[in-house]
This record gives sequence, C-alpha cells and structure tokens, in this order.
Amino acid sequence: MALLTDDKTPRNDSLISNLTGYLDTRIDLIKLETQEKVKGVFVSSVHGVALGLLGFLFIIFGSIYLGLALNQMLDSPSAGFGLVAALYLVLAVLFFVGVDKKLFQGIADKLLNNTIYKSDKRA
Repeated sequence: MALLTDDKTPRNDSLISNLTGYLDTRIDLIKLETQEKVKGVFVSSVHGVALGLLGFLFIIFGSIYLGLALNQMLDSPSAGFGLVAALYLVLAVLFFVGVDKKLFQGIADKLLNNTIYKSDKRA
C-alpha cells in the first residue's frame, strides 16, 4: 500500500512539476492559437470590407459614367439614368427570384469545410 501514502518524494514532486508545466504550456499554446485565429479573422474582415468598398465605389462611378454616356447618346437629360436603373432592377429581380440559397450554402460549405482541422498543427 505504498501508493496510498502521502509521502512527498522527489519523484512525485518532479511528476507534479512536469504535469503543471505541461498544462501551463498547453494553455499558452491554446491562447496563441486563438490569438492567431482572431488575427486572421480580423485581417480577412478588413480586407473584405476594403474590397467591398472599392467595388461599391467602382459600381457607383461606373453607373454614373454609363448613365451620362447613355444620356449623351440618346440626347436626353435623364433617359440614360433610367436605363441604368432599369438594368439594376432586372438584375435584382433575377438575383432574388432565380438564385437559390443552396448555391450560396454550397459555396460556404466548400470554403469553410474543416477549417478547424486544417489549421490545427498538432497531429
């Protein structure tokens, strides 16, 4: 019954010290991995917002240019802008009626499939 005694031997102290060090190291590793993931999400978000803003500005100024060009071609002060607005209305109707959410779900599944396991460096 030597295992049940409360004797503090150097071997037990070393084992407890090693286990405590291992747990501290694992906690630090989890903190670092979480920090890396948060940093990656932040960078991706800022990148996405910047690209979205630039794309939005391109569409706005491109639409204004197209409307002005159509106005000049049609010799009308407003017909070009009406045609551009009609184009966006047709695109919106086609998008909301014709595109199924399953398409977007499939794209999201392919992009985000097993990202936790792919980024886990431990094996």
